[in-house]
Amino acid sequence: MKKVLDLSKSVYELIKENPEVADVMKNLGFDNITNPAMLNTVGRIMTIPKGAAMKKIDMGSIEKEFEVQGFEIINKE
Repeated sequence: MKKVLDLSKSVYELIKENPEVADVMKNLGFDNITNPAMLNTVGRIMTIPKGAAMKKIDMGSIEKEFEVQGFEIINKE
């Protein structure tokens, strides 16, 4: 069964559902994602697409990496 990554959900929600998301995001350049304070504040309102835009990380690369890690991506912007 594939893991689902809903891009409309906050980063906080995604990581609570599947903690592996944090490791993938950190490897993609989201360095602060493993900081509990950042996750509990900014992570509650930030989505992956918004974070990608802020950090200037290509969404195509993000989606590809999550797919390689076995995720099915839904609700793309």
